[in-house]
Amino acid sequence: MSEHAIAVDHLSKSFGRNTKALDDVSITVDSGEMVALIGASGSGKSTLIRHIAGLVASDRETCCKVQVFGETVQSGGRISGDARQLRSRIGVIFQQFNLVNRLGLLTNVVIGVLGRIPTWRGTLGLFTKSEKRLAMEALARVGMDQYAGQRASTLSGGQQQRAAIARALVQQAEVLLADEPIASLDPESARRVMDALAEINREDGITVVVSLHQVAYAKKYCPRTIALRDGKVVFDGPSERLNTEFLRELYGADSEELIMDETMSKPGYQPDSEPKVSPEPTIRIPAHTPAIPAKQTVPAYAAE
Repeated sequence: MSEHAIAVDHLSKSFGRNTKALDDVSITVDSGEMVALIGASGSGKSTLIRHIAGLVASDRETCCKVQVFGETVQSGGRISGDARQLRSRIGVIFQQFNLVNRLGLLTNVVIGVLGRIPTWRGTLGLFTKSEKRLAMEALARVGMDQYAGQRASTLSGGQQQRAAIARALVQQAEVLLADEPIASLDPESARRVMDALAEINREDGITVVVSLHQVAYAKKYCPRTIALRDGKVVFDGPSERLNTEFLRELYGADSEELIMDETMSKPGYQPDSEPKVSPEPTIRIPAHTPAIPAKQTVPAYAAE
């Protein structure tokens, strides 16, 4: 098996004749890493995530290749024929949560098994006791098991996002791609979502790539950050090296939407202090050692 969970080589994507969303992007992410993608609006973060997941094809005239665990997702602007099977190993968490509002929370989470069960069972919504138990365990991991019987429409944005993370756990994804999962959340909800992602990465060894607007969250939760500007990689290194001066040099006026004091990721913050300044950035990719998750207790009604 490849040592890289994700490998992107010479990825370019154009929209129309004059808009280059991604411009010759090449990155690798090792298994077990938690990596932040940062950049101002329109820098290419979401487009990159969608290409890694095989949801969008690159420009055909390029020699682009995207691989996950050594298997090709797309090459030369064509989605691989095996991409659908490979997607079962890739969990994508969107900013819009993508839950079915009229369904209960437990059902929204248990459908993470759809890629592993017969189509007819999924269509009829017939899930086994063990599959429901797995969903309850995943909800417990993100602190949402007490809401299992509620409709998704009754939950807050932060609660729905944690439910989306639980669904990716039920999917048994080996890579989590989170596309601005905290962009529309208040600081307390954002903290809980990022805590859940960090715990999954730390305890399960799942590779996590999360796109963020705020550098403070990248510095707090992700040892490594990849910064995009105008579709190009302009920084790839330790998150702690990102400082206000360097961000302003990279992004100019757009840096203001990225600069955010670390206390804003905590309850009761006051947005009147300046971010801490760190030394100049250098390129270094940290190692990770995954741990074994603790066993979860399952409420009795999950087996019904």
